[in-house]
Amino acid sequence: MCAQTLYDLPLQPPKSRDVIKKLQSVRKRVAVERAKQSAFWKPRLSAIRLDKLDDPKEWRKIPLLTKDELRKLSDEQFYSDFCVAPRTEICEYWRSGGVTGRPLFYPRTFADIRYAMIGFARTFQAAGIKDGNVAHLSLPLGIHPAGQLWARAGQIMGVGMNWAGAGATIPSKQQLALIHMLKPTMWMGMPSYALHLANLAEAEGLKLADGSVQTMLCTAEPLSDAKRTKIARRWGAEVFDTFGMTEVSMIGAEGARHEGFHVWTDLVFIEVIHPETHEPVGPGQSGVLVVTPLFTNHATPFLRWYTGDIVFYQEEMLADAGPLSVFPRIFHAHRTAGFFKVKGVNINHAEFEDFMFKLRKVNDFKAEAVATGGVDAFKVSIEVPRDVNGEDIVKQVAVLVKRQFEVEPEVAVLPIGTLAAEFETSVKAPRFVDRREQT
Repeated sequence: MCAQTLYDLPLQPPKSRDVIKKLQSVRKRVAVERAKQSAFWKPRLSAIRLDKLDDPKEWRKIPLLTKDELRKLSDEQFYSDFCVAPRTEICEYWRSGGVTGRPLFYPRTFADIRYAMIGFARTFQAAGIKDGNVAHLSLPLGIHPAGQLWARAGQIMGVGMNWAGAGATIPSKQQLALIHMLKPTMWMGMPSYALHLANLAEAEGLKLADGSVQTMLCTAEPLSDAKRTKIARRWGAEVFDTFGMTEVSMIGAEGARHEGFHVWTDLVFIEVIHPETHEPVGPGQSGVLVVTPLFTNHATPFLRWYTGDIVFYQEEMLADAGPLSVFPRIFHAHRTAGFFKVKGVNINHAEFEDFMFKLRKVNDFKAEAVATGGVDAFKVSIEVPRDVNGEDIVKQVAVLVKRQFEVEPEVAVLPIGTLAAEFETSVKAPRFVDRREQT
């Protein structure tokens, strides 16, 4: 692995959980001391005992930090009062997800980037990817960090990298042509874009399942079992999920068993708390994930970051997970998600997407809440394989949706490739649209 020395990264996991516990003890204190340099944090940490941070009760005295609090700061306040690194140490800026509300732009120092690379590089180790593979990367390559960091990390791990970017950078038809021509063994990107490419390939008469891609690394979106199964079937590849956040870095990844994310607890300190009481919950119980970066905090001193992700965790070690067994695992119960309220019924987007992706005769879909003559309606547009009778599947989908969600939908079949073209310019496929808000 010739490239490992490029950043001189300690890529291998710690030998034991005792080593991790001692490291966390040291780095939690560093994190709090660093935060005390911030005008934002200083008054909030005045009563915190640095010598007692290993006491869970003392640690929980640190206030939770939310994105809404940061958004209340002006740009000037964020950079002067919250951030702590001088401009001379800034290597680059990372754009937050910004799915809802104003996106934030986090400065990252050169030291931050070095440690962030460890989290990204380990995703290749977790998936068992050896050097000599070639990857086609379909993530945005702009100021959002995932694409660039993952591409660089792949090269550190000896993986050849085609920096294609998202469809807005290289149109999806050209991406399919590159995959056909260069024959990569891996594909990396968002699950929705994997489906987008598969739908476009079918419209073009191509079979990705007969192609060269054997392994897929996904990130940035929830990956349900139904979505994973559909992607794996249409690409003929094994699909691995990874977990990261702009506020920290890549913090975990699936291993060979695909049983939760192994979380790099030598790089982050995690808590799972009750969403209302904020008290810790036990293993196997769902709660909100709270994360404190232990190393990527030189510029932005995040402490007890309230992610909004609903997870549960397991401490037991997997005997066949190799070096990854030292890490606990977290499982997404569900992410905070939107919903439609149509005719008094809540339709959860995540649940509906999971439901639709389980239908093998549906390639892709779009769901819309509309108002016809002042009356709410639920419209579902679908694409189906070429050998499926459109009229039959419309009736089946209408019955199944009514039975599952108690709302009778208007179902329409679109020509193959319609949704692929519509989603082309979007980073994440806009499968749910409330058109009532546009009237």
